[in-house]
Amino acid sequence: MYNKKLLGFLVFSIASGASIAVPEISGKFTHESATYTNNGKTIGLDPRSGIDNNYDDHFKGENSLRVNIDGTTENSSYHVELQGYHNSQDPTSNDDWTANEAYTQRDPLREAYVDTNIKDWQVRFGKQQVVWGTADGMKLLDAINPTDYSEMAQNQMEDSRIPVWMLNSEKSLENGGNFQFIVSEGRSNIMPGLGQESLQKRGGYGLDGSNDPFVEHQNGSKGHPFMLKGVDTITGQRNGFLNIGPALGTVAQSFDRGAYYGSTYVSLQGYTRATVDDFASNYQSGDNQSIGFAGFCDGSNTNADCLSKIVNNAYAPNGASLGAFNDNEQNLMDVNVTAAQWTADKDNPNYVIAYMPDATFATFDAFVNMKSKYVVDHELKPTTALKYSNTTKGGSNYSFNFIHGSDPNPYIEMEWQDQYGTTLYETAVADTTQYDVNGNTYVTNQLKTADGQRTVGGKQIGSKGNAHMHSDQAAVLVMKEKLNTITQVGGSFDTSIDTEALGPIVIRAEGLYQKDVMSPVLTRRAADGKDLNHGFLVSSLKMEKGDRFKYVIGADITAMTNMMVSLQFIQDRNLDYINEGHKSAQTWKYTADMATMHLTNNLQAAEENKEFYSLFLSKPFGESGQHRWNNIFMFEENGGKWNRLDIEYTFNDNTVLTGEYNNYWGNENTQFGQLKESSNVQVGVKYLF
Repeated sequence: MYNKKLLGFLVFSIASGASIAVPEISGKFTHESATYTNNGKTIGLDPRSGIDNNYDDHFKGENSLRVNIDGTTENSSYHVELQGYHNSQDPTSNDDWTANEAYTQRDPLREAYVDTNIKDWQVRFGKQQVVWGTADGMKLLDAINPTDYSEMAQNQMEDSRIPVWMLNSEKSLENGGNFQFIVSEGRSNIMPGLGQESLQKRGGYGLDGSNDPFVEHQNGSKGHPFMLKGVDTITGQRNGFLNIGPALGTVAQSFDRGAYYGSTYVSLQGYTRATVDDFASNYQSGDNQSIGFAGFCDGSNTNADCLSKIVNNAYAPNGASLGAFNDNEQNLMDVNVTAAQWTADKDNPNYVIAYMPDATFATFDAFVNMKSKYVVDHELKPTTALKYSNTTKGGSNYSFNFIHGSDPNPYIEMEWQDQYGTTLYETAVADTTQYDVNGNTYVTNQLKTADGQRTVGGKQIGSKGNAHMHSDQAAVLVMKEKLNTITQVGGSFDTSIDTEALGPIVIRAEGLYQKDVMSPVLTRRAADGKDLNHGFLVSSLKMEKGDRFKYVIGADITAMTNMMVSLQFIQDRNLDYINEGHKSAQTWKYTADMATMHLTNNLQAAEENKEFYSLFLSKPFGESGQHRWNNIFMFEENGGKWNRLDIEYTFNDNTVLTGEYNNYWGNENTQFGQLKESSNVQVGVKYLF
């Protein structure tokens, strides 16, 4: 594909002029090494393992060579930027980030475009990047190109911004204004843990004796230093629902093996009056059925510790080999849970089973031997963008911006399927004849096709000692990574004010209204029982469209000797924020925090209006000001902090030495604070030719 597009570009450049000048070749070689500055585990590492990120562990040994080819023809000019890339210290165990890859900051063809004039329009056609907006440390109006977040926001934006193919045209107007029209290809941002398919379904040993052992999906960028908690909740090896699903299916399978009535195998389908909480609390009143599993424990009682042992051990407490043997690999349930701990965990859960205490064992019937797969289903729609900019008579600059196309931030859509790929729907079936340990009606989740037929769960085959459910009748939890089409309308303004004390102060502002942005919405409790509390995974974890308004207000001054000082206030307002009820109410539904929601923080809710503050300093030094240091400090609402100090020391005309220190700290459930163990120091060299 690259060769065809580059060929078309060269043909265009040749056809646009009668003669081609000898091109100029220039370039840059860059080496950069990075090590951690803290001892601990990053989000992508398994907290149970004996592996830590030590303060001197290397996670980056990056070499890149960029070659620029620039030339002119009679009527136009052209530019090509090629890149060779290798990272000798891949931060994951899968070699996913070691070499060139298209549509990342490691793209072998960074840029390839032609500049020409068509009547009174200046046209740039080809692979390129367009910069709108001037905010420090973030992108607001700068929304044409996607971004590579493989190092969060540490890299310079001209490096992390991903060039895409586009037609970029500008026209200067008689009133001094400028009109810009862009049509570009839509692409997604790059985030560790997303963007990689995992099509092979995973599961446990089939009840029919088939050998299909549970194997973790390997598309979660395990060990990557900049995986966020929100992503870890999706594809993480321990906390990601992609891996938790099949592990939960193995637990369901363990209980299903013991689902007998006398000598008859009845499956879990009949256990409509037995919840997880009933079992953990040893509830034996009325027609409660959880006592039917007492044989797993001591024969007379059930409790939370017995449940945790069935989940994590190969053998149930009764000595039978009926345990799920999760061994705490996935975050299903802690080991050795006491009655007091179970009560506390239900109130503030940090593992899966504590999130669904009211799920019946009949609900787990649909989960028996369940599998999962991850599909990247990006519908790449072109982006159309318009911009008008001008300057007032008083010298103030302003712009109006419009963008319509694919939101580069991917979202996850979940659904159930049967073994044939047919969509299954979660159906709530209530048993109103009895009440659970908390006095609530029993509600079971049954998975059915659109015509109301059940194709998974409740399959009775054989008699005691030879009973099983066919493994190919298991449900499949499908996670689809998608891009949504959004519309963005914004603008910018800046002006200079002369003051006696501080000299000129530049006041600037940017604002952006976004329509139909996807946000995660969690239903923890619902009146009809279709909630996470009852084990309705798909119905309770949804992405919903909503509108947002983001803005930044900044002030820039020059202080001391040529030191630029920039202050910013940033706010992200969710105009369709949801916050209904609370954990003790009949209804509890809220918008979750995309970046930080995690099993270990009660699937954290988002802020309706999230605020950031930043201070940016930049100063040249040296006899002729040939060197420079920059420092940006960002403070996030709820206590997250990030400070980045970088220095460039010009050794000679060709060689520049670089150093960088990134420190993250504060509340571990904030965007910056969660990366505390990813704090790092980097050193490098650039050679220009």
